[in-house]
Amino acid sequence: MTTSAPTTRAAEPSAPATRTPSPRRPRRPGASALVRYGFLAPAALYLAAFFGYPIVKNVVMSFQEYTSATFFSGLAPFVGLDNYVTVLSDPIFLKALGNTALFTIGSIVGQFVIGMALALFFRRSFPLSGFLRSVLLLPWLLPMIVSAAVWRWILEQDSGILNRALETIGLISTPIPWLTSADTALVAVIMVNIWLGIPFNVVLLYSGLQAIPTELYEAAEIDGATGWTSFRYVTLPLLRPVVSVVLLLGVIYTIKVLDLILGLTGGGPANATQTVATRSYEMSFVEFEFGQGAALGNVLIVIALVFSIVYLRANARSTAKG
Repeated sequence: MTTSAPTTRAAEPSAPATRTPSPRRPRRPGASALVRYGFLAPAALYLAAFFGYPIVKNVVMSFQEYTSATFFSGLAPFVGLDNYVTVLSDPIFLKALGNTALFTIGSIVGQFVIGMALALFFRRSFPLSGFLRSVLLLPWLLPMIVSAAVWRWILEQDSGILNRALETIGLISTPIPWLTSADTALVAVIMVNIWLGIPFNVVLLYSGLQAIPTELYEAAEIDGATGWTSFRYVTLPLLRPVVSVVLLLGVIYTIKVLDLILGLTGGGPANATQTVATRSYEMSFVEFEFGQGAALGNVLIVIALVFSIVYLRANARSTAKG
């Protein structure tokens, strides 16, 4: 009788053990806000230290009798609105305010018109276009005081290259006192500031023109809109946001120009180029009436702020209507 050998079963592989995921810890509601505030803190501290504190200090000084003696005695008595009354009743203030308006309007109009013309010119593709655009940025890269020194030499009455060139081609018979005559000094300063501001206008306007699709011009040309008509009904409406930025920043930059005027004329002759910015500098660092200079500086800030608000609201209304 035969007995069968016992059969052994092969060991079956055991199923892998599945791990149950551990529940995530709920994030505290204030943690994400704390992270956001942590990233914002450096920028907030920078703005508070380098922008907020000077503005607050300037406002406080405008209500004090802050003179050169204050640095030694440490006493700056509170005088209320006396500094504002003094600077607003100053006979030079109205002259400086008028010069500021003429300087700003003349500079902005010249910079924008020439900048727009050059931006439209460089929109076309031609050899050396990139090189010429780079060269055009040179006035913008130079320090303002260096540009003022160079132009002071160019506009010199007797030995300036501009008068020499005009005499050579027969446009003038006697040298023009560009910087020493009350009739021509402000015009000369405006011309120099236009030269300095053209690169800024060209860069922004050219960037805006590059963003306009060429298909729109092709469609307008099919409808018969070319030249000025195409510029008016295609380019300007699409370029309006860029134009708004250019004009607003241009006014803010121009209204506070100081070093250019100081380098060219120093506010003279006979206050012919005196602006609110130069008068504020003169009160603070020539007459050492820091409280009055701070008050006039605050007046300048208010003027720029009012213009910005009015311009932005007017532009928003025109955009909504368009």
